[in-house]
Amino acid sequence: MSDDSADSDTYALKSGALPEIAAPEVDYLPPAPRTYRPKIGMIGTGGISNSHLDAYRTAGWEVAGLWNRSRDKAEAKAAEFCPDAQVFDDVQALLDRDDIDVLDITLPTEVRAPVIETALKAGKHVLSQKPFVSDLDTGEALVQLAEDKGVQLAVNQNGRWSPHMAWMRNACRDGLIGDVISVHASLHWNHGWTAGTPFDKIEDLILYDFGIHWFDFLSSIVGDRAESVTASAAHARGQANATPLLAQALIKMDGGQASLVFDGGTPHGPRDTTYIGGTEGSIVANGPDLGSQSVTLTTNAGIAHPKLHGTWFNDGFQGAMGALLCAIEDGRAPVNSARDNLTSLALTFAAIASRKSGREVPIGEVRRLP
Repeated sequence: MSDDSADSDTYALKSGALPEIAAPEVDYLPPAPRTYRPKIGMIGTGGISNSHLDAYRTAGWEVAGLWNRSRDKAEAKAAEFCPDAQVFDDVQALLDRDDIDVLDITLPTEVRAPVIETALKAGKHVLSQKPFVSDLDTGEALVQLAEDKGVQLAVNQNGRWSPHMAWMRNACRDGLIGDVISVHASLHWNHGWTAGTPFDKIEDLILYDFGIHWFDFLSSIVGDRAESVTASAAHARGQANATPLLAQALIKMDGGQASLVFDGGTPHGPRDTTYIGGTEGSIVANGPDLGSQSVTLTTNAGIAHPKLHGTWFNDGFQGAMGALLCAIEDGRAPVNSARDNLTSLALTFAAIASRKSGREVPIGEVRRLP
């Protein structure tokens, strides 16, 4: 067919008129156990623990023990969020308390693994802060230890329970758009507030510390269909940060493709857009920030606009712990299990290795944080 005879409607990005339809029911809210109400202990009470403790208080879950390297910080958190909790002077004393069944370990990644190991050996269920581990061998050893001890090990990938991410993921799980063909997330915001802070020491601040939420989101949808990744990073003009604020990743999938674009150096007009295309429909989430997202589902039946409730902070943290508690109650692996998280980490490590080497990296080739 020549250009002269081409039908412009054939080549334009157009679709037929579709009716508005009622949004299907999708179970996306943070899960909670039916009757299981264990006492929870927290090891590490740094800044992020505020979101954890506030979420648990809102859910009505009891935090019975706290430990932090600086006791005064643990005491301050207890006074604010859980005044009846015991503040411990050493970790082992907390582990020795038989009535604490579940531990939330929020220590930095570089010192967290040995504490997780000790907790598992003490027979405790564990929720680990993300990133779970910095090498897959250590992660696999901890997963095997948890299974040997008959306890659950989960990872606090709290982004999974941000309302729009949770709705999109579970809609895919429910088959509402058929087989997933593509996943594309594009974020534009100002991450420059991290200049001059300890974040400046994180070489891959965007791809690793920030982007891991989206690598995990992608992995939670496509699983082992992701085959390889090509990634890059760059400094934005005018940025004050030592580390690049711009990064992107292209992911090859079995029967599909994905992309993650992070423009962390754009000071005006923030925007967060996610598109998931499938064989029977598509889902789009769009908004000015992570907390203000509208979702649209399009299928042959029509167009639906589900009304979402909640916010990432702190529903995401309630969701991560709730998923662990439900799994313990039901005697199964949590959806945010550490074993599942190893797939997300393998994708993240491959992206960072690609950024450093400039080559396409197969998922699973890189066993540790490059």
